[in-house]
Amino acid sequence: MSGADLAAADIAAADIAVVGLGAWGASALWQLARRGLRVVGVERYGLANLNGSSSGESRMFRTACLEHPGLVPLARRSRELWQRLERETGTRLLEPTGAMLIGPEDGRIVDGALRAARAHGLDIEVLGQDALRRRSPAHDGLAPGHIAVVEPAGGLTLPERTIRAAVGAARAAGARVLTGTRVTAVEFTGSGVAVHTAAGRVLRAGQAVVTAGPWLGRLVPDLPLEVVRMPTTWFTPAVPDERFTLGRLPVFMRELDGGDVIWGHGTLPGRTELKLGLEDGGRHFRIVDPETLDRSVPPADWAVLSRHLAWAVPGVGPAPSRATANIYARTPDGQFVIGRPRGNPRLVVAGGCSSHGFKHATGVGEVVADLVQGKEPAFPLGFTDPDRFE
Repeated sequence: MSGADLAAADIAAADIAVVGLGAWGASALWQLARRGLRVVGVERYGLANLNGSSSGESRMFRTACLEHPGLVPLARRSRELWQRLERETGTRLLEPTGAMLIGPEDGRIVDGALRAARAHGLDIEVLGQDALRRRSPAHDGLAPGHIAVVEPAGGLTLPERTIRAAVGAARAAGARVLTGTRVTAVEFTGSGVAVHTAAGRVLRAGQAVVTAGPWLGRLVPDLPLEVVRMPTTWFTPAVPDERFTLGRLPVFMRELDGGDVIWGHGTLPGRTELKLGLEDGGRHFRIVDPETLDRSVPPADWAVLSRHLAWAVPGVGPAPSRATANIYARTPDGQFVIGRPRGNPRLVVAGGCSSHGFKHATGVGEVVADLVQGKEPAFPLGFTDPDRFE
């Protein structure tokens, strides 16, 4: 249903309005609806669109959360909820391939993964260079002292499928969904919130959940968010090679000498493309305005990555066969913002994914639902407090 098709009488009442139905918003909608709340989800574009942060056909899943050890319980819970969503919808959403975190033992990637694994007793395997080459021969040019942390529970999540499945499950539980509806403001009233749309309609609800991804900072301006433009690239080897299949090249992050990090995975069954990319690290990508984003991807966008791949993953070719320009919201400390800004009883925000948030989508949805209902989340997430920057 589009916003234009929604009758004025139908827009009048809801317990919760969820603004933005990317992965986090769709998961929150599902969790709120299955708890019996009257919930309306509002999406500016269509479901599983290419405009925000929740696209790209595949995303890495891991519980060895090098970004912050406190994220490990959230990732574990997210895996359980992904499996629940699979059961509820009969849709395959998570492919268990294992995950590799590669680099110097004292580097950010490997050291962070090891610290998270040790703190939470994760099942991991550490491979030296010879064992890594045997396990995943596509990786070349390994510097002395570089190792791999292998997490058997890691794998791939499928973002577009996940969003559609979560929204479908939410609808089955009674949620209403408005697509093609741009929200221009969230106003706090004496009785709750008024969600204003570009078409001049107003959605009234008791509380608002704002999960608008790169547009979160526009709707909740006090949050210190910047929007990062990230090229996403796929490569097709000139000659088919078993080294580049998903079984031999599972999802990975690899820190190179000099600090750059490449990431990706091998070809999915029935496909010919590898997905390979470059992590930002604050050095490569541009800060942009999501309203005026240039979606073209010129050679300059993948030049650094191509130079690295020539020796680190040789044989994939010098230029991508396909490329898109995606965007995500980033916080100053690289952690999420999840909670009630300034204790506002009518607002919950969840955003600032900082390019590592998709793996937590289903768990974040549950945390958001707990916050809406005044419950403490099952694990401490104080490091995501929206007020921590004040």
